Amino acid sequence: MIYEIAEKAKKEVENKCDAYEIYVDESKLIELDSKQDELNFAKEEIEAGIGIRVIKDNKIGFAFTSNLNKISETAKQSIENTKLNKIDENYSFAEVEKVKDVKKVYDKKFNDLDLNESVELLKSVISQASDSGCEVTESGFSASAGRSLILNSNGVSIENNGTGFGISLSVTIQKDGEVATAYNSASSRFYDLDGEKLANEVCDLAKSSLNSKPIETDNYNVVLDYYAATGLLQTFITAFDGENVARGRSILKDKIGSEIVNPSLSIIDNPLLEKGMNTTRCDGEGSVSETTELIKDGVLNSFIYDIYTANKEGVKTTSNGYRGSYLSTPMISPSNLEFKFDEMKDLSEIKKGVLTTSVLGAHTANPISGDFSVEANNTFKIENGEITEPINKAMISGNIFEIMKQVEGLKSEIKQYGSFILPKLLVHDLRVVGQN
Repeated sequence: MIYEIAEKAKKEVENKCDAYEIYVDESKLIELDSKQDELNFAKEEIEAGIGIRVIKDNKIGFAFTSNLNKISETAKQSIENTKLNKIDENYSFAEVEKVKDVKKVYDKKFNDLDLNESVELLKSVISQASDSGCEVTESGFSASAGRSLILNSNGVSIENNGTGFGISLSVTIQKDGEVATAYNSASSRFYDLDGEKLANEVCDLAKSSLNSKPIETDNYNVVLDYYAATGLLQTFITAFDGENVARGRSILKDKIGSEIVNPSLSIIDNPLLEKGMNTTRCDGEGSVSETTELIKDGVLNSFIYDIYTANKEGVKTTSNGYRGSYLSTPMISPSNLEFKFDEMKDLSEIKKGVLTTSVLGAHTANPISGDFSVEANNTFKIENGEITEPINKAMISGNIFEIMKQVEGLKSEIKQYGSFILPKLLVHDLRVVGQN
């Protein structure tokens, strides 16, 4: 059906503009949420729509609709909308290139999954958490399947499809007047999530956080668990956005070829990664997916670009112009960011340190300077290579660009959270401010 929709739109625009790009997607979503141990939200929906971008007289126009009976009107609107924009010769659409195959992005089990089975899965997670002595505050499950087609006036015609599954759980526990909370989530391209394991891990974390003690303010070696690491790395990765670089909003401007992180670390943007959550044959504007080595052995090698920003900077797009759906135009975004360390430290090598599971307030970090001050949650002392007593309240402050110069990987499972694929991280001399 998506090919028929795209061809209909093509006929409406091909002789009325200088260039066109047609994006069609259809998706099916199952989504569940609970408050406490009661399911309070459930939906199952199918959605389809089209987004049309055109270039006419070096001006760009965009329009979209979910009413597939109004393709003609939407096409006309996209052309009409060019009149609202300024002339800009940097606009262009993707060129034809050889498309690479991607693997393990679609699970056929989705085709047989229904709302009832999804509800039972979430109930089993809630039940396991409750049986472990925790009170569930929130939980959720989602499953989605999507198919998209991008077609343009340069001859590009690329189809993508994929599935995604996710589960999340937040709990609280009380003992002797003290309250502890914990949260975690898991996601996969496949219907292979272990909900009971997640429930046990979250409850164990909450229980371990009871009987917390204050910590003395000092500089520590700090282990950033996955959520804590990805929270702080959001600020770090915005500095690789080609638009931020071009506008002088990146501290990494003019640092190509310079060592900016620990030489043992390389970072790769890999949209072709097998089973990666953001793996795709092309980005949201039809540029064929390519891996981009952002950092090689500590040295800054590349930024990420969409077509427009690449044209402005006189470089080639890195196929990082992604869009959430037909409702939006492409924006620069990473795909699967692989953090690869040549060597990893062992927890036993840390004599005195702190482990923090998550941080609160990472979004308040200064995106240009990299300075941050965040609240550490589910935090523990590390003494002589062992995780010991939980820490009461603590703040962690530092600069993300400075700590990345000495960051090390900790021997641990490699996991994907959002765009980030990484182990737990070990950072040095981070300021930990104890609070009573």
